[in-house]
Amino acid sequence: MQVTETLAEGLKHEFKVSVPASDLDAKADAKLVDLKDKVRLNGFRPGKVPVAHLKKVYGRSVMAETIDQTIRDTNTQIFTDRGFRLATEPKITMPTETKEVEELLAGKTDLTYTVAIEVVPTIQLADFKTFSVEKPVVEVTDAEVDEAIKRIADNNRPYAAKADGAKAENGDRVTINFKGSIDGVPFDGGTGEGIPVVIGAGQFIPGFEEQLVGIGAGEARTLKVSFPKNYASEKLAGQPAEFETTATLIEAPGETKIDDEFAKSLGLESLDKLKEAARERLVAEFAGATRQRVKRALLDRLDDSHKFEAPPSLIEEEFNLMWNSIKAEMESSGKTFADEDTTEDAAKEEYKKIADRRVRLGLVLSEIGEKNKITVTDDEVSRAVIERARSMPGREKEVWDYYRNNANALAQLRAPIYEDKVVDFILELANVTEKKVTREDLFKDEDEKSAA
Repeated sequence: MQVTETLAEGLKHEFKVSVPASDLDAKADAKLVDLKDKVRLNGFRPGKVPVAHLKKVYGRSVMAETIDQTIRDTNTQIFTDRGFRLATEPKITMPTETKEVEELLAGKTDLTYTVAIEVVPTIQLADFKTFSVEKPVVEVTDAEVDEAIKRIADNNRPYAAKADGAKAENGDRVTINFKGSIDGVPFDGGTGEGIPVVIGAGQFIPGFEEQLVGIGAGEARTLKVSFPKNYASEKLAGQPAEFETTATLIEAPGETKIDDEFAKSLGLESLDKLKEAARERLVAEFAGATRQRVKRALLDRLDDSHKFEAPPSLIEEEFNLMWNSIKAEMESSGKTFADEDTTEDAAKEEYKKIADRRVRLGLVLSEIGEKNKITVTDDEVSRAVIERARSMPGREKEVWDYYRNNANALAQLRAPIYEDKVVDFILELANVTEKKVTREDLFKDEDEKSAA
C-alpha cells in the first residue's frame, strides 16, 4: 500500500492511496474461503464448493465488499497514524470509468483513490482556575411576592354581568359568537360560539378586541382585521378578514380579595402557603436568569481564551442553518434587512462571525469534556425526556415514543445536558464571586455579543 499526501493547507488534507491488486485479491479470497462453509449451491455438498466456483458466482460482490472494507481500514490507519480528528466525513474519489471499474472488480488492477479531509485543530485549553466570573444574585423581597400574588389575583378575578343597556369598556369581558370570512368565503377555525374575550388582554388578532369597545349585549358588528404576516396558518397569514360578531354578555371585572379563601380556591391551605409558593417560583425564576447570565459570561471568557482556526465546513454548515432560519423568519414576518437597519451582506458577515464562534465554542466544550471524562448518562437523558413529556399534558406517550424512536431527537436532547455539565465543571475551578443586583438589572436586555 502506498499513501502520498497531495494537499496540506491549514485544516485541509488530501491523500492519494494505492493498494496493489494482489492485496485485494488475497483479502477477497479469504472472504470466499470463509463463505464456502456458509453458502448452499445446487450440486455441491455443504462446505465442499470450490473457491474457484464461488469466485465465479460471488467474485464481483465479494471484491466490492473487500474494496469498501479496505478503504475504511486504510483511511482509519492514515488518520490514526497522523493523530487526526476529523471535522467532517472523508470525501473519497474513486475511478468512475466503466473499464476501470470492471477491471477493479475483476481484481485485474490496483485500487487507486483519493481521500480529502478536514481536521479538528489541536486545542490548547486555558487554565480555568484563572477565570473570574461574576454571579448576579437577586434577593426575593416581600414586595415582589405581593406583586406576584396580585398578578395571580388579577388573572383569577371574578366578572359580573353589567346592567341592561351597558356598553363594553376596556377590561370588560365580552362573550361573543362570531363567523369569520375572507373575501366572503368562510375559513376553517373562523367560527366560534360563547367565546369570552377580555378587551385589552391581547388574546385575539391585533385590532379585534379594540372593535368590541362600546358594544352592548345582543348587538351585532362586523369586525375588520388582518391576520399577522407571521400567523401560524400560512393560508391565513397576512390576509384581511371580516368577523360577523354578536355580543351575548357584557361583564365587568370585580376585585379579588387576597386572603386564605382565595388561596384555598387555588388549591393551597392558606395565604401564607400561597406566599411561600410565589416566593419559591420567583427564586426559581431568578436562579434561571442568573444561570443564563453566568453561562453567557463564561462562554465569552472561553471565546476570548481560545482563538484558533475552526474547520471551514463546520462554520459553513452552522451558518447555513442560521441563515436559512433567518430568511424564513423574515419572509414570514414580511420584514426586510432595511427594517433592521442593515443590509443582507452586512447581516451575512455578522452571522458568519456568530457561526465561527459557535463552532469554536462547541469544539472547546467538547475538548474539555473529553479530557475530563465528562459524559451524559442514559438516566439523565431519560429524565430530560420525562420532563419534556410532563410539559405537554395529554401527549406524554406521544412525546415519549417520539424520543424513543428518534435517535437524532435524543442527540439534540443530550447536547445541552452535556454542555451544562461541562460549564459546571469549569465553574467549579473558576473564581466565582456573587454580586447583589436588582431584578431590573438581572433581566435587562444586554447588547448580545453572540447568539451562542
